[in-house]
Amino acid sequence: MTEPKRQLHLNAFLRNIGQHEAAWRLPDSDVKAITDVAHYINLARIAERGLLDAIFFADHPVLKDRTEDRPFDALDPTTLLAALSTVTTHIGLVATASTTYNDPYNLARRFATIDHLSRGRAGWNIVTTANADAAANFGVEVHPDPNARYDRAAEFIDVATRLWDSWQDDAIVGDKQAGVFADGQRIHHVNHQGRHFQVRGPLEVPRPPQGRPVLFQAGSSAPGKDLAARYAEAIFTAQPDLAGAQAFYREVKDKVRGYGRNPDHVQILPGLSVFVGGTEAEALALRETFESLTIPSYGLAQLNRITGLSYGEEDLDRIFELPSGYDVPGDLKSRVGLLQGIAQSERITVRHLLRRLSAGRGHRILAGTPEQIADDIELWFRSGAADGFNLIPPALPLSLESFVDHVVPELQKRGLFRRAYTGTTLRHHLGLPRPAWQAPERNASVRAEAAAA
Repeated sequence: MTEPKRQLHLNAFLRNIGQHEAAWRLPDSDVKAITDVAHYINLARIAERGLLDAIFFADHPVLKDRTEDRPFDALDPTTLLAALSTVTTHIGLVATASTTYNDPYNLARRFATIDHLSRGRAGWNIVTTANADAAANFGVEVHPDPNARYDRAAEFIDVATRLWDSWQDDAIVGDKQAGVFADGQRIHHVNHQGRHFQVRGPLEVPRPPQGRPVLFQAGSSAPGKDLAARYAEAIFTAQPDLAGAQAFYREVKDKVRGYGRNPDHVQILPGLSVFVGGTEAEALALRETFESLTIPSYGLAQLNRITGLSYGEEDLDRIFELPSGYDVPGDLKSRVGLLQGIAQSERITVRHLLRRLSAGRGHRILAGTPEQIADDIELWFRSGAADGFNLIPPALPLSLESFVDHVVPELQKRGLFRRAYTGTTLRHHLGLPRPAWQAPERNASVRAEAAAA
């Protein structure tokens, strides 16, 4: 029997009316759309028309500063996914949720609910929250350091996974004649006692259609890569150049093998921001239109937040370089590493750096014809740099429509991307197996000891 042909995976990161910081200033942008469910329904249907694997929503448990300069992610993503599950039929639905500012029981219940509502299309993007300002919204005096956050995250994921297994697949009997709705022997307590959590279980929601939602992880720091290798089934990452992406791909796949997992069941999806034009000149002109609307003071504030330095408007036309002996902030090492790579590879002014970051905060940016964009995607896909991409449309719905209508057909023509959905679950789209049920109390004492070590 021949092996199935490897297929490209494409998700779309839908950030309000566009990831580009100046998207809201375009004449056709509707700033009121950030809280309008009709806007998100339209985006979901465009993405599903393009046969994308999933749509993905970020979450920030704190209102970021500089709100006066650009729209923000206003709606709770898990609630939004519940609404979108009723107006779509195939596309995966992924929401970000923090392990630092949630509890496993409530979060496991919400994602199990979404998986049932969508008939098996839910995904959880796992983050630990780098923004220290979030602590004050949850009665936490000091935002935990990265090591503490990732230690909590590992235990959190373990507990959530066991809660999804607290019901066996066949627990609901529905024997009307005997008067037996569910077999109590097939519903299990979790009885977790760990360093961060004490959870009895079982969950109120029966086992999700996918066994558990697909586990995504976003982050390229050392602890982030380790967490991904242990648990993630798809990984979002910022990789601006081919060589760096290939190195990241090899490293993470090796780490996955080191944890005894199948690397083919972990999809690596770098971010990609695309400007599509009928000609390369048109695409470059479109990108320039966006960048000409950027607000330098906003870009400087973001650069200073990432680096912990104090760049000002007087620095805009200076060559960007980090000071000698610069100490990288602990929470943002991977993002600063991207900036260091740019500084080392080319002489670029602060002003032009801010323009480059305006579309994706360090993610790869392409401007060109559908054929040129497909060439680049195919190169990365075939050369061990990516299993697919997390698309980051600069403006919504404009950029998403352009990709779906012009780039997707080119990828299909090359045999890289599906021409129809062949399944109805997110796991099927991503080529991932459905996890077999495991007794949630199995090795419970070992798990608790490991969590407390």
